[in-house]
Amino acid sequence: MTRQLFFILFLFTVTISAQLKSPSEFLGYELGTEFTRHHEVVDYFEHLAKEASDKVKLTVYGQTNERRPLLLTYVSSASNISNLESIRQEHLKNTEGDGNSNTAIVWLSYNVHGNESVCTEASMQTIYDLLTKKSSHLENTVVIMDPCVNPDGRDRYINWYNQHKNSPYQVDPNSKEHHEGWWTGRSNHYMFDLNRDWAWLTQKESQQRMKLYNEWLPHVHADFHEQGVDNPYFFAPAAEPYHEAVTNFQRDFQETVGSNHAKYFDQEGWFYFTKEIYDLFYPSYGDTYPTYNGAIGMTYEQGGSGRGGLGVLTRIGDTLTLKDRIAHHYTTGLSTVEVSSQNAEKLNSEFRKFYQNRNFRYKSYVLNGNRDKIAALKKLLSKHKIKFGHPSKGSVKGYNYRTGSSGSVSMSNNSLVVSTNQTKGTLVKVLFEPNAKLSDSLTYDITAWSLPYAYGLDGIATSSLITAGEGDIDTQIPASKSVSASNYAHITDWNSMEDARFLTALLKEGIRVRTSHHPFAIDGKSFARGSLIITRADNENNTNYIAKLKTMADRFQKNITGSKTGFVDSGKDFGSPYVQMVSKPKVAVLSGEPTSTLRFGEIWHFFEQQLHYPLTVIDSEYRNRVDLKDYDILILPGGSYGDFFGENELKNLKDWVKDGGKLIALGGSIAALVGEKGFGIKEKEFEKDSDQKKPKSHKNSQRESIKSAITGAIFKTKVDNSHPLGYGYGSDYFTLKLGSDSYDFLKNGNVVYLENNTKPVSGFAGSTAQKKVGNSLIFGVESHGKGNVIYMVDNPLFRGFWENGKLFFANALFMVD
Repeated sequence: MTRQLFFILFLFTVTISAQLKSPSEFLGYELGTEFTRHHEVVDYFEHLAKEASDKVKLTVYGQTNERRPLLLTYVSSASNISNLESIRQEHLKNTEGDGNSNTAIVWLSYNVHGNESVCTEASMQTIYDLLTKKSSHLENTVVIMDPCVNPDGRDRYINWYNQHKNSPYQVDPNSKEHHEGWWTGRSNHYMFDLNRDWAWLTQKESQQRMKLYNEWLPHVHADFHEQGVDNPYFFAPAAEPYHEAVTNFQRDFQETVGSNHAKYFDQEGWFYFTKEIYDLFYPSYGDTYPTYNGAIGMTYEQGGSGRGGLGVLTRIGDTLTLKDRIAHHYTTGLSTVEVSSQNAEKLNSEFRKFYQNRNFRYKSYVLNGNRDKIAALKKLLSKHKIKFGHPSKGSVKGYNYRTGSSGSVSMSNNSLVVSTNQTKGTLVKVLFEPNAKLSDSLTYDITAWSLPYAYGLDGIATSSLITAGEGDIDTQIPASKSVSASNYAHITDWNSMEDARFLTALLKEGIRVRTSHHPFAIDGKSFARGSLIITRADNENNTNYIAKLKTMADRFQKNITGSKTGFVDSGKDFGSPYVQMVSKPKVAVLSGEPTSTLRFGEIWHFFEQQLHYPLTVIDSEYRNRVDLKDYDILILPGGSYGDFFGENELKNLKDWVKDGGKLIALGGSIAALVGEKGFGIKEKEFEKDSDQKKPKSHKNSQRESIKSAITGAIFKTKVDNSHPLGYGYGSDYFTLKLGSDSYDFLKNGNVVYLENNTKPVSGFAGSTAQKKVGNSLIFGVESHGKGNVIYMVDNPLFRGFWENGKLFFANALFMVD
């Protein structure tokens, strides 16, 4: 290159850089001296996209529940940006084994937890320097940057902090600015942890992001976080356990990235740690989900989080500032892009190998069961671009999920087949395998999640590859042909969440619905307990009820049976006391301390986004000023209640139930109802064996404590499906147990329970914990006067993904009377 040409290029670069403003210049304050609200972040990225349009492409990929925009920014060389679509298509050919790409694709995600606020601040400096000082990294690299995955949570935290901080700030960790209230900025609008939602896609933000993620499938994904203020920085390599699906290259490249980060941290004398705490196992994280899709998935953790503020004193007396935190995330962000650029060719070749057909133990998963549950699973699979199909009639041998042993089942064209010989084969293995292999029982999250259990389907995992035509989400077909004004009644079944949504839609339209508490047969068809009955006589004053019923039947694809009579072939006639009206209850839920925000959010989301039924939220601060007689149902979410209910309040609660109220207590709230002044439920007494009474060495204390833990394991339980709480279920249920809290059987109303066999069918449970939960209650109903207390020891709504538990909650609302 001649000196003249070099000088021209130099002047061109300087001119472009001069048009770009640094974050501090654009925002009007030095980065790190204030927190930047989301709309200001959006403004800055729009500025970059305008002034460097040849190197930056900005996309709004969605909107949050609170209507904040979700941004994705593509940053690369001008040549790459002009050929972005061609680069994407060539890159995706690697998943088919015939790509010829030499460009590295790096995705950087910031601020998935809203109060881990340094992340977005660092993203602004990172992208600016990629466009200026570090633009050479972009010659063979496309960087995809999501500057704020959780804008609602971030703005919640920043607005709270600005309201409560000292001026300019107070480093004393006891100051209020370092202590968020009950609802922190960590979660999204519905109080869900978006970093646990990558695989389950229950939240709006996750669903919208996944569409674009699947269009790119990057080589590298870095997820920026914060942890406790006293912790040094964490970066790759991750801790054990690694899932066995993680390839040797993915393991090795974590070392490569970590070594590069360490080089820069060592130069600055910054502390860090690796290979501890943050593992690669649970599939719904921002590091593991990308890993199971071929990426190098990594979590980066900076000390700070909601306790950090603009500056705070650490335990050893150092002052940790927001500027410090920005510098650390900025460094690992640039280092990630640098090392990816240096290894672009290797990343492409290994990515191509990842998608070659891998020899997994199980080649196909065959599922049978309720049509609605299969349809729900198909919707989830489609969002992940996982292919599925329906086989021909026949039989298949393999591991039987229900029995836990080898067996065979029949297949029909209604069966669902999901196989690993597809692009998303590794993800299929991880999500469907009966029992994921653990290399270490000390894990950061749950250890079991298998989708056949979560969706309540009978499954066979087979080493044979089952041929099945490619399927799709079920198309809507007219389902209301049996609905007629001349019918005495219309009847339909009750065994899925879609049935519960159908019921609430009818109730909101003012259509009166009955349910049978006894099995019956009519017109040659059999119906189980809980079946819904809509009679002409009950709805004679509801104009157009037939038209409304037809609309709802088509909308929810309900198979309606029309009957000209209420005189049954067997069972109880429709005028029997066993055929009762389903009430339209007024429901309230407790919020605030001492409930868990996560547990409250699951209930809130269940009502508003899944069941579509009204819910009144009563905060604990003013609960004693609320007349519970105005409500039919009160829900107590899980939490740490302790002695939250005083003697008088507990008495008032008991009187309300005695007069006909329905109390639904979940998880940790149950302990607050135990005792002489409480209800009839009792905690199990557990006698420690002699080995547990021996003193333990300090070095083994963590290993010893795990014996008493259940880290999210699946257990097979018994179900009394003759009880209204068990309507729509078979004789067993696979529960996801998150701890070893256990309660004795009730005198009556033990609907779901564990007997002596307490070995989990999937996941880890310590030996002591297994003994503790033997012969214990899972779900039960205690009658108290005219009302009921419904106990849910395990969480049927956990993270919104345990689909087969949700009908128990619907039964608690509508069937238990």
